[in-house]
Amino acid sequence: MRASAPEYASGIEVGFVDADGVERSEPLARCWAEAFELASPARSFASFKGQKNFTGEYWAATSRTQVGYESWVERDAAMALDFDPAVVALSSQPFRLTWTDGERERGHTPDYFVRLRDGTGVVVDVRPEDLVDEDTAEVFAFTARVCEEVGWQFRHVGDLHQPYRVNLRWLSRYRHGRCYHAPSADRLREVFAEPQPLLAGAEHVGDRLAVLPVLYHLLWQQELTADLVTAPLGTDTLVHLASRDRP
Repeated sequence: MRASAPEYASGIEVGFVDADGVERSEPLARCWAEAFELASPARSFASFKGQKNFTGEYWAATSRTQVGYESWVERDAAMALDFDPAVVALSSQPFRLTWTDGERERGHTPDYFVRLRDGTGVVVDVRPEDLVDEDTAEVFAFTARVCEEVGWQFRHVGDLHQPYRVNLRWLSRYRHGRCYHAPSADRLREVFAEPQPLLAGAEHVGDRLAVLPVLYHLLWQQELTADLVTAPLGTDTLVHLASRDRP
């Protein structure tokens, strides 16, 4: 974090609901160090009959909180952030930025605010690449500039590519701590100290119905690792113990 907010940020207003549930509106120059990862949504999530997008809440294992989403793409983005070991907390619709571009008042509500393990704040906007028109690109560029000025990162996230998306959706079913069983987890760490096919390694430990949820939980926690990018997880997927120096 920077010691003081830059002069540029003084022209940006931020409307948000803080961690105590208090609605506030302040210059970004005065509130940029707020814990926006604990903020409540700055606006409600629309839900109505016949709408084309799907809204809902995703339970983030990282922060043990419900995180709202307004589409499957946003849900997948939240899931990927939850899977990222560098992320320690996240919130949805964390604030609304307002500013004047010289002619009219503008506004933008990012989709997520993320806090990284090193303390860095990250603003995330989610939009498939083919839906980013000129106006949207302009707003994203402006938001990125604002983030840079206050020491945050900015990320534009689109659709997750398959099979990574499919694999994360599967593993996310086992993200909750109830899937962890210490004796089985210890044995899985031993078995997969050397690369083994997923199912064969699980059966070395015990009954697959009891062991596989623990194995998937360790994959979600990234204590075990496998190729999630090039092919769907299967019985023959090679799994091995993750490096001890993983961040």
